[in-house]
Amino acid sequence: MDLPVIFTALGALFLVGLLADEVGRRTRLPRVTLLLACGLAVGKSGFDLIPPEMQALYDLLSAIALTMIAFLLGSSLTRDNLVRHGRAILSVSALIVVVTLTLVSGGLWLAGVPGPVALLLGGIATATDPAASRDVIHQIGASGDFVEMVKGVVAIDDAWGLMAFSIAAVFAQGLAGQMDLSMFGTAGREIGGALGLGIALGLPAAYLTGRISRGEPLQSEALGVVFLTAGLAKWAEVSFLLAGMTAGLIIANLARHHDRAFHEIEHIQWPFMILFFVLAGASLDATTLADLGLVGGAFFVLRMLGRIIGGWIGGAVAGAPPAQRPWFGVALLPQAGVAVGMALVAAQEFPDSRDLILTLTIGTTVAFELIGPPATLLAVRRVQARG
Repeated sequence: MDLPVIFTALGALFLVGLLADEVGRRTRLPRVTLLLACGLAVGKSGFDLIPPEMQALYDLLSAIALTMIAFLLGSSLTRDNLVRHGRAILSVSALIVVVTLTLVSGGLWLAGVPGPVALLLGGIATATDPAASRDVIHQIGASGDFVEMVKGVVAIDDAWGLMAFSIAAVFAQGLAGQMDLSMFGTAGREIGGALGLGIALGLPAAYLTGRISRGEPLQSEALGVVFLTAGLAKWAEVSFLLAGMTAGLIIANLARHHDRAFHEIEHIQWPFMILFFVLAGASLDATTLADLGLVGGAFFVLRMLGRIIGGWIGGAVAGAPPAQRPWFGVALLPQAGVAVGMALVAAQEFPDSRDLILTLTIGTTVAFELIGPPATLLAVRRVQARG
């Protein structure tokens, strides 16, 4: 490990983050998009300035950053918030997933993609990027019913998406003549294991943290719980997003001696987020966008329509104000690492379609990561403008 290279790269990346933060504040551009664009510029799609030693840290940094985000999202699902918005959160999140899966799968099949592969790509399309959506909301200091519902939907969206992808994978194998019901068991183990781990860590943390300094956990306590959750989830091979969200939900609802359960995580998350987003941008290959053609364009448009229509229907079912309904799906367009993880699984199941699945997923991830945060910003501002 070349320490001078790592320290120099870290210093440069933190300064890039500071610049993105300032540009975002002056131009109202989402700093997530700015960081991803910087990553593209200095990564393999641009000047290739990121040393391999830093790229090797991406998995570590992404686990830490996303577990922090999961805690913060879980903490937004307080009892009061669920009483006020629980029906809307469940309706919007479930219908976005169902409509996106149906529309993308059906549309790609009509466009000539084989049925099993179209079904898998529909499942992949349900994944989101909770880090990008939440950071846009945090950047502009947005609040209100719409924001609380979006944060709640983001918190549980990937759980629905994982279940939808697992079901789609089983049916895809059935269409290809190789039905494997073990996919259901794998999905159940991952979801159940993550929820169980979150409960096992959240219950004692709810009682023990925040005792030394009354009102909120110390920074070391917050970091300890986050790192422990990420490490055990990785070791058990379950979703650290779901585990962190569950632990955050439990602590926020049971720790009555806390004033703000995760205030310290909010203080320390941004340096990790800078590294995560820049390295995420650096790892993306923008040249894949040119190889997508009609199928890539269809996936992009169908996923966008699926999320907008699903959010609209979900909002109507939940009784959300009509002015909010068109904007739920727009606020949830970002797509990131979970989708790529699903694509890797799908590529293993259908090796003959590996290039199509991976190229399309990575290429559209680049596109949605760049347009998704501005879309979230637009949705929040439009709803706030309409009161």
